Amino acid sequence: MTKKIMCFAVILVLSASLCGCKGQAKAETAPASEALLGGWEMAEHEAGELPDDAQKAFDKAKEKLTDGEYTPVSLLATQLVAGRNYCILCQVDPSDSTGQKWTLVYIYADLQGNAEIMNTYDLYIAEHSMPKE
Repeated sequence: MTKKIMCFAVILVLSASLCGCKGQAKAETAPASEALLGGWEMAEHEAGELPDDAQKAFDKAKEKLTDGEYTPVSLLATQLVAGRNYCILCQVDPSDSTGQKWTLVYIYADLQGNAEIMNTYDLYIAEHSMPKE
């Protein structure tokens, strides 16, 4: 008899909890177009001009790029952090006249409007542009 009462009580509790969940809406997922904190998001714009926010960050940070003339070609991706990170493809004319190269420039722009270069990576697209050893 005790087992029957226990089973009935368990069934009653489960039924009540399932009925309580019936009216709740499903959790909504964020649209793919919304930036996810900490995740990189591919840029959606035409190559050639940077969006205003990326151009401002590049202009503030570029004075630290002293090894040549950097021309931004395209914003590749952004990352929402406490501010925003930008990955910008740049064409570079090195000051040592070694020939044109391509570089990824990573810039961090904080919430106060300051910007700084976090890293740069040279791209070796063709064999003739490989560094000489």
